[in-house]
Amino acid sequence: MIKLGIPSKGRLMEDTFAWFSKRGVTLARTGSDREYAAEVSGVEGVSLVLLSAGEIPRELATGRIHLGVTGTDMVREKIPLWSEKISPLAEMGFGHADLIIAVPNFWSDVETVGDLDAVAAAFRKDHGFRLRIATKYHRLVREYLQKQGVADYQLVDSQGATEGTVANLTAEAIADITSTGATLEANHLRMLSDGPILASQATLFASKVADWADCDLASLTRVLGLENPDIGECR
Repeated sequence: MIKLGIPSKGRLMEDTFAWFSKRGVTLARTGSDREYAAEVSGVEGVSLVLLSAGEIPRELATGRIHLGVTGTDMVREKIPLWSEKISPLAEMGFGHADLIIAVPNFWSDVETVGDLDAVAAAFRKDHGFRLRIATKYHRLVREYLQKQGVADYQLVDSQGATEGTVANLTAEAIADITSTGATLEANHLRMLSDGPILASQATLFASKVADWADCDLASLTRVLGLENPDIGECR
């Protein structure tokens, strides 16, 4: 039995249901809204597992589920060496969001990451501590800034309302997911002009470490119109 993990609530769950439905596979919750029970019809040998979007990368990486729907950002942030454990099957065309770095509007001389590097060096000299960037995407932001040669900064953990950290004086800049930029604008922040650290969207992933014994993956990928994933042979 192939275990398919999908988001358990909200727009992401609804869009996932619609994506599979267009391909002839019906996913549906059973029982009350508080019950994590669901069923699959339209293809044999698949069971549905309802999880939070943040849990799905870990379940894929440990092989407890075979397939999962979650954002690209979640997989790349939460799973070290993710491509050794997880293979993307299909970008699903919804859940679009960019991981970006944003600075206060009044930083008129900071347009690029190179500008941020110069400001960070001056900030440390003037204030005696490193410029603070609030984010929950520590791995992705650190890797990006390292590649860009930015050194004089520190990451401040923020698991919610990240855009408010600058106004609250707990950070000088932020790195966060945005889809429209409206929340940034409301908090008098703007994105750097270099473009996003990562353009994310909902993606169907396959686990490379799950036990695929007796799993009829070929029938599922055929129904969905997908190429076979890079997971090796089903045993």
